[in-house]
Amino acid sequence: MFMTLCRRAYFQVNDTVVITRRNVLRYLRLPQLVVFSSIQPIMFLVLFNYVFGGAIDAGSGVPGGKYINYLLPGILAQTMLFGGLQTGIGLAEDMGRGIIDRFRSLPMSRGAVMAGRTFSDLIRNITVAGIMLTVGSILGFRFQNGFIDAVGMVLILLFFSFAISWIAAFMGLSVGDAETAQIAGFLMIFPLTFASAAFVPIQTMPSWLQVFARNQPVTHVVLAARELALGIPSGGAIWKTVVWGLAILAIFIPLAIYRYRSSAK
Repeated sequence: MFMTLCRRAYFQVNDTVVITRRNVLRYLRLPQLVVFSSIQPIMFLVLFNYVFGGAIDAGSGVPGGKYINYLLPGILAQTMLFGGLQTGIGLAEDMGRGIIDRFRSLPMSRGAVMAGRTFSDLIRNITVAGIMLTVGSILGFRFQNGFIDAVGMVLILLFFSFAISWIAAFMGLSVGDAETAQIAGFLMIFPLTFASAAFVPIQTMPSWLQVFARNQPVTHVVLAARELALGIPSGGAIWKTVVWGLAILAIFIPLAIYRYRSSAK
């Protein structure tokens, strides 16, 4: 029994590595995918910094006294979340091209197709995060809380984007169309991102919106990132982000795998 479980685990990991490698090689052959994934968040970062930086009095409460220090964790969170949505878009594209049907005909783990896609998109998000941090440092962003917490900020953002990618995987397999998957993901992430602490302090919002903004996961992610990057107390946002991420994974990994299996019938 133990040996059987070990063999299954080995083949699951091996199949996941193969699918991950296949998707990463696609990014290497089409580097414009990474380039254009970085252009939009860079535009957001530059425009928000120079358009809102002089109007929002965030510097008085931010270590380092610069709006860019306040802004970059929020832009990074937005970028990582939209990057996670690419999982659903990619799976929907593969379904439309018949690639998923070819995978189903192979003697491979069912979960490896989704896992390989989510891990490859995670690797792409790491690359985009590196680009964003480089641009942010040029604009004046500086970590205020040490190297270990800086790494922790990146890791917690990647962890939550990985969780979001499983929601996107379920949506992509459900709608079966890349354009619809993109629209559905945008409708989910866009209001959560802008009605959060990503760009402006929550206390500047209307009272009814503050209730929503304080109790939704994107705000927890952003506040956790700011605590790790700048040392700003977040009221437990780090563990709240971890709980949200684990809950999403616990719900949507089985749902995505079930949807993958049932769509073949």
